[in-house]
Amino acid sequence: MIRSVVRGFGAALPKRAVANRDMEDKVATSDEWIVQRTGIRQRYIAGEGETTASLGEAAARAALENAGLVPDDIDLIILATSTPDNTFPATAVNIQDRLGIRHGAAFDLQAVCSGFVYAVTTADLYLRGGQAKRALVIGSETFSRILDWEDRTTCVLFGDGAGAIVLEAVESEGTVEDRGVLTAHLRSDGAHREKLYVDGGPSTTGTVGHLRMQGREVFKYAVGMITDVITDAFEAVDLPIEKLDWLVPHQANIRIIEGSAKKLGIPMEKVVVTVDKHGNTSAASIPLALNEAAADGRIKKGDLVLLEAMGGGFTWGSVLLRW
Repeated sequence: MIRSVVRGFGAALPKRAVANRDMEDKVATSDEWIVQRTGIRQRYIAGEGETTASLGEAAARAALENAGLVPDDIDLIILATSTPDNTFPATAVNIQDRLGIRHGAAFDLQAVCSGFVYAVTTADLYLRGGQAKRALVIGSETFSRILDWEDRTTCVLFGDGAGAIVLEAVESEGTVEDRGVLTAHLRSDGAHREKLYVDGGPSTTGTVGHLRMQGREVFKYAVGMITDVITDAFEAVDLPIEKLDWLVPHQANIRIIEGSAKKLGIPMEKVVVTVDKHGNTSAASIPLALNEAAADGRIKKGDLVLLEAMGGGFTWGSVLLRW
């Protein structure tokens, strides 16, 4: 059977890092308050000329270089983002143009913080269905552009950045020892949409709007939803969760990450955590974390890796793959 195998990975961050103490001049907050409640110590904020497309392009080029490929080797680009450069066209076609690719297809996918999990799942279906041979799957965000900088409950949480992987269709044996995506599980429930949303849009207000969040409500649902799709993944491949080498969660809040790991019996030594360095970068958080753990040698060829996320909508999902 065909498996979608990770050939390369890459990431890009804005030039400017903003520490918690730098936030104290903007809103009534403190480093201690932010760290205690979220685990975040700093985040990166996009400056002039740094956009979702420019960050996504840089991450894509890094992933291609890591894979030993050139842009023309790619025939599908899926960009997970909630902060596109324009309402249309898709920012993915901007990245496609920046890379000099004149063939294949490129489109954006919007599932907020679950976007990268949704995008990997979608690319996997394209590759296994024979619609593409190699895909760039990118998560890129500039959430700083939709934050209300007077709302301390949200503006301290989010940051900007991009991460990418190259997926390639490879003939495999069809066992759980295969490299590549083994199983994926996606969920959504629109009844929760007002718990985490942006209060603007082209067809409602004609404005971009700002991010609004009911933090306690999001936290209340997060652990249960996340652990359900992780359990589904291991049941689908008939493996015990003890076989997992690395959990790479969406980096929203250290308490959600620790709560999910504890509920599933996954030791924190197996969990990749970057929320302290990047904050919540929405669809970029998982590929940024993947890039860090693969680049420093923690994630190795043959490792069993689980990606999981929950985001506005609510959307949530998991992807289990062998690196």
